Amino acid sequence: MTGSKNTKPFLKWAGGKTQLIVEIEKSLPNIGHSHFTYIEPFVGSGAVLFWMLNNFPNLKKAVINDINQDLINTYKTIASNPNELISILEILQSEYHHLDGNDDKKKQYYYDKRALYNTRKEEITSQSALFIFLNRTCFNGLYRVNRKNEFNVPMGSYKKPTICDTENILVVSEALRKVEILCGDFEQTLSYADEKSLFYFDPPYKPLSETSSFNSYAKDEFNDDEQIRLRDFCNRLDALNHTWILSNSDVKGKNAEDNFFDDLYAEFSIQRVNAKRSINANPKKRGKLTELLITNQVNI
Repeated sequence: MTGSKNTKPFLKWAGGKTQLIVEIEKSLPNIGHSHFTYIEPFVGSGAVLFWMLNNFPNLKKAVINDINQDLINTYKTIASNPNELISILEILQSEYHHLDGNDDKKKQYYYDKRALYNTRKEEITSQSALFIFLNRTCFNGLYRVNRKNEFNVPMGSYKKPTICDTENILVVSEALRKVEILCGDFEQTLSYADEKSLFYFDPPYKPLSETSSFNSYAKDEFNDDEQIRLRDFCNRLDALNHTWILSNSDVKGKNAEDNFFDDLYAEFSIQRVNAKRSINANPKKRGKLTELLITNQVNI
């Protein structure tokens, strides 16, 4: 299985894992030249997926999943219909850049496209183009919806953002032809595992505070009960001898008394790794923090 060395995420993504890949690589079991299956049940922007495709040519197959239907439809569009998608994105980019210097019209354009996206009445390729447009022009590449599943992130302050990265979309399209793309609950991915499988979990992070809970990533909240259900799923994988790595927020870094994850994953390997927080309207509240990398360390 080969992927272009240039394959990279086609989205900006809050909590994207590009900055943690070095630490994730250190946490990988000794997979060497193994012929294994890679499974990512919360794919998001796919930073780790694309890194795996680039760096493990012996990968038997890859399976990705996400609960976010709009995100998964965009992956499917890039896989199956990249040229039409590029054509629509080129128009959006041209129209948006043409409004540079006219802030009122630019703002109106953004909010009109956001409203159109939220009708979800466009056909899948146009809807996917709107998804990428909003991702590239909204505040910090944040994906957030309300309980009606309406995207509600305000416009960002980028001058001339790249909305249509033609070269990367074509490279990603080629890479995704080798990937099984699923939409739904993370537990469904178990049926796609085989004898040698590596799971990487990047679930919605447990908020570090009440105000930092921007993880309304889908209309149904990923709360503590869901975090516990995910741990139970990891226990099942461990019993079945599947290897897994999981990342999450380090709540103990914010509150030394908070042992939520330390207790939850007490029987597994827990590492604290440095990360950067960038999604905060107040620049003074951005900066370094630690995140968790947890693994069952089973070699495959």
